[in-house]
Amino acid sequence: MSQPLSDPAFDQLFRTARTYNRFSGEIDDATIHQLYELLKWGPTSANQSPARFVFVRSPEAKAKLEPALDEGNRAKTMEAPVTVIVAHDLEFHEKLPYLFPHTDAKAWFDGPQEGREEHAFRNGTLQGAYLIIAARALGLDTGPMTGFNAAMVDDTFFKGTSIRSNFLVNLGKGDPSSIFERSPRLPFDEACRIE
Repeated sequence: MSQPLSDPAFDQLFRTARTYNRFSGEIDDATIHQLYELLKWGPTSANQSPARFVFVRSPEAKAKLEPALDEGNRAKTMEAPVTVIVAHDLEFHEKLPYLFPHTDAKAWFDGPQEGREEHAFRNGTLQGAYLIIAARALGLDTGPMTGFNAAMVDDTFFKGTSIRSNFLVNLGKGDPSSIFERSPRLPFDEACRIE
């Protein structure tokens, strides 16, 4: 891993990749599995891996998701081949004896769920970002968003569990006519410093 990626790879992952508002195409099970097999290798603190993903693809699942969507996100989500619910498990520590066997990491997080919320949210969000990069690496376009009723999604898809939704990501072939002109980003000197 000593060689940088090529410029076209940088473009595909970052520089020319965009957040799309309309999608087409189909995504098969094999691609969904391949997507997870890539994103799962992204690092999390003590290998917590709290993210849980629901790949909403069937018309029945889409119909269950639709009432929870904000009006501005409804049409694009209904037409996207797949919408991923990026969530996190507040009981992630139960898997740590398997995921982080070097020490008793589970004991670090025993106790009330509130003591695990920050860890689950932070590391689950990281894994959601890995999902976006992995999808782009596989040639899929993405449309991450937060305009939805999380409590409704949790009640519909995770009722009776310790899993909580974080954000959604539409996947498919993005329609270039659905994107706005590229928004600026902060320059290095405004966002960074080297000490």
